Amino acid sequence: MGSKTKIIVLHMKEIIYTAIFAALGILLIILLAVMFRPGSGDGDSEVKKQYTPGIYTSTLTLNNANLEVEVSVDESRINSIRFSNLDETVTAMFPLIQPAIEDIAEQIYDSQSLDDISLPEDTPYTSQMILNAIKEAVEKAAVD
Repeated sequence: MGSKTKIIVLHMKEIIYTAIFAALGILLIILLAVMFRPGSGDGDSEVKKQYTPGIYTSTLTLNNANLEVEVSVDESRINSIRFSNLDETVTAMFPLIQPAIEDIAEQIYDSQSLDDISLPEDTPYTSQMILNAIKEAVEKAAVD
């Protein structure tokens, strides 16, 4: 009739390791639940639609040479700004036109806005004409 009593000896190291692995397991489950829950995303669904996706152009005239400024947009961002028909004669006549549009485009990419664009000091008037052409193309793309 004797009951056999069993004595279990636990080492403190084993208890600590078990607690750490249990905590890491719970943390992993919580992390996976947060990452893969339905409706989670990087916020793109919350961004309101600003533009109709596509490529829009506007014309810029310099000394009887027509240049087309091409602006590519998606629903919420301005993706690229470039001249679509820049040839060597215009580049020879206006050597700073390409650096001017690149400088303006970089500022627009960073801020995604046409406000507070600083124009280069060496080509302020040409840069202002380029900026006006970009604004015209972006207005064509804007959602009403």
